[in-house]
Amino acid sequence: MSLEVITAPALGAVRHGFFTRKGGVSQGLYAGLNCGSGSHDTPQAVAANRAMVADALDVPPERLISLHQIHSANVITVTGPVPTPRPQADALVTATPGLAISTLTADCQPVLFADPQAGVIGAAHAGWKGALGGVLQATVAAMQALGAARENIRAAIGPCISQAAYEVGPDFRATFCAANPNYGRFFAPGTGDRWFFDLPGFSRAELEALGLARVEWTGQCTYSDPDRFYSWRRTCHEGGQDYGRLIAAIRL
Repeated sequence: MSLEVITAPALGAVRHGFFTRKGGVSQGLYAGLNCGSGSHDTPQAVAANRAMVADALDVPPERLISLHQIHSANVITVTGPVPTPRPQADALVTATPGLAISTLTADCQPVLFADPQAGVIGAAHAGWKGALGGVLQATVAAMQALGAARENIRAAIGPCISQAAYEVGPDFRATFCAANPNYGRFFAPGTGDRWFFDLPGFSRAELEALGLARVEWTGQCTYSDPDRFYSWRRTCHEGGQDYGRLIAAIRL
């Protein structure tokens, strides 16, 4: 099966892709294009899947760069392959042609950035902790340090958990409202004391507040489409033991 790649009009001609789980060599509960070495999939399958992604982006496998993600606002600027063990951070920026930077997700948001005029790109992993903690703003700031201009930066949020599938408790909502009372608008009431959180809506608003050229969400819900996407929350609800990771990547 060939790979399925979702692209975002916001990023224009900049080479990028939000890869679904279709294609790949992983088997069983990881079936498809699992690119996460943090899963219990075989290292050989993960490496083969990553090589397919690298080939789709026309870079050697060693120039498809990923991080050890920790739900932080840490950003790494890269000019070449990173050392092993991989740096602990949740976003990458580069101005180096021929380098593909990536993020791994399974309900969290993959966010890809590009300033085509300056030749600067970024990739961020933004779950609720990272988004609330400022990883998106930090990524834009790191791009600016490389010569990007906010008014020229375009950002695309890829497949992630949608509001309809993201049920949370009152403490979760209270955390956001303590940071900014206006954040309450991203929660819809559920049953009893439950709420439904709009993660991509929150991040889109945060990015738009930075004055970027264009911001969009590709619109797919990872939880609701098991044939195309891995989902941490769906796995938990089904009593599963592990899950695959989706990859999103961008290159100059």
